[in-house]
Amino acid sequence: MQTLQIQKLQEKIYQLKEEKNAIILAHNYQPFEVQQVGDFVGDSLELARTAQNAHDADIICFCGVDFMAETASILNPDKSVLLPDLSARCPMAAQLPPKEVIRAKEEHPNIPFVAYINTLAETKAECDVICTSSNAPKIAKAVAKDNKVLFGPDANLGWFAAQKSGVKVINYPKKGYCYVHKTFEIDRVLDLKDSYENSVLAVHPECDPELQQIADFIGSTAQLIKFAKETDSETVIIATEIGLIERLQYTLPGKKVIPALSTAICRQMKRINLEKIVEVLEKENKIISVPEEIAEKVEKAIKKMLKLSS
Repeated sequence: MQTLQIQKLQEKIYQLKEEKNAIILAHNYQPFEVQQVGDFVGDSLELARTAQNAHDADIICFCGVDFMAETASILNPDKSVLLPDLSARCPMAAQLPPKEVIRAKEEHPNIPFVAYINTLAETKAECDVICTSSNAPKIAKAVAKDNKVLFGPDANLGWFAAQKSGVKVINYPKKGYCYVHKTFEIDRVLDLKDSYENSVLAVHPECDPELQQIADFIGSTAQLIKFAKETDSETVIIATEIGLIERLQYTLPGKKVIPALSTAICRQMKRINLEKIVEVLEKENKIISVPEEIAEKVEKAIKKMLKLSS
């Protein structure tokens, strides 16, 4: 898309936001031109906190995937939450259906189930508490019974939580994963690191344990941003979705921010674009809502997470 066209669409979005009393929440993996129109850009935990405090807006336009918009809707039942493309569905979320959580709790009575926020509302409703990639170890340690928690769907994040908390994490499913973070090959990353003298490697905890073990830093997208800003190294190699790297390349011009893999793209995140934001704000359609009986259960689990991670 040409720069002038991008600017015109962004100007139209700013106009619509004012007319509709709308705010835009955008995830760090969104296309950079979408991040630019966001009133707030962040990771899942930051966006959940922001959604909880979106008191003045009538409309929340959520630029992310479905489970994120569901969270915003649950925390703001009096507002219209819009998702510019209803097909922006996280494949990982489908890996943990509600019946799997029920089975896990039957197999391990009295052990709490910690659900990664990357799950749909009906699954969250069966869980005891929610976590994000930034607080998984803290939440696991806080709620563990007999030093154990059930966890899903991302097994790599479960491994990370176990390493950092000392809690035994029992994964459901055993090998749940994010397809984007499974694309990083350790040999290729090591070669890349060798080619940049004095570089540091930062990875997302959805990456395989082998990659986490060679990293200089492991963290959520918000934590990766903070690390990239604060590290003394002038070259930072980052293993996560390319949208975050594009943002850092723009906001940290004094550093080399290198993608561990330039094709690490979440196709579902990239379904959102400026044209779709304009359309959804104009029509106020594509509304995300959660049945009340499910929303009440999920709200408890989300608020428990926010309290434990504060």
